[in-house]
Amino acid sequence: MFSYPVACDVDEELLELVTMVLSSLEGERSCKLRPYDRARCTLVYLRKHDTLEQIAAGFGIGVATAWRYVNDTIERLAAFAPSLTEALTSPHADGIVLLDGTVAETDRVKANGHFSGKFRREGVNLQVIATGTGKLLWLSPATPGGTHDLTAAREHHIIDVCTQLDPEVLADKGYQGAGGTVITPVKRRPTTELPDKHKKSNRVYAALRAPVERAISRVKGWRILRHARISPNRLTSVAAAVLTLTIYT
Repeated sequence: MFSYPVACDVDEELLELVTMVLSSLEGERSCKLRPYDRARCTLVYLRKHDTLEQIAAGFGIGVATAWRYVNDTIERLAAFAPSLTEALTSPHADGIVLLDGTVAETDRVKANGHFSGKFRREGVNLQVIATGTGKLLWLSPATPGGTHDLTAAREHHIIDVCTQLDPEVLADKGYQGAGGTVITPVKRRPTTELPDKHKKSNRVYAALRAPVERAISRVKGWRILRHARISPNRLTSVAAAVLTLTIYT
């Protein structure tokens, strides 16, 4: 295997931030790579999702060492991710938030419960909470891709926390019956047609929710959450690390 120079579309400021995190938590164990290069390893892994073999060759280290550096940095970044309560009480949350679910695809074919009927692929379910302008506030731990969005929201206590903190939560039809402060569009009853006034209100509602797709797009900008080659069990830490990286960019 040969190494080659490659660009990574991550701002220098973010690289400096990850480097500072590693430097501030530096232990007594000696490392072959300085914090700056370990930060580059991790950002390449998350952003481009290069294989560990490629990263090891590019940085002149062993595959096991690359794995250790990347996973150690991911865990350190994940520790800085805000909790759901912290996210909903941040200055960016102004009383109205957007809620949606997405699936991060994995290559673990036929993993139990990980096939999403909605997205027609294997993966994990991630719940996304964003501001009304599309700024990411919170990203949930990973649950199997076959988990219904409403079930996932309840499992992560999103409904309960939002009820306590009282923001208006704009969600899609997949959250019908959530209760609390969750608002969903008007649903057509079987064998009936929606009145024009409800169709119009649903169009207005859809426009209000549209910015959540911007937040999901930023999350999926980290290519590891497009098609991960790792165990679904590792994606909770990855999602928390991506949350940390995204809210600071």
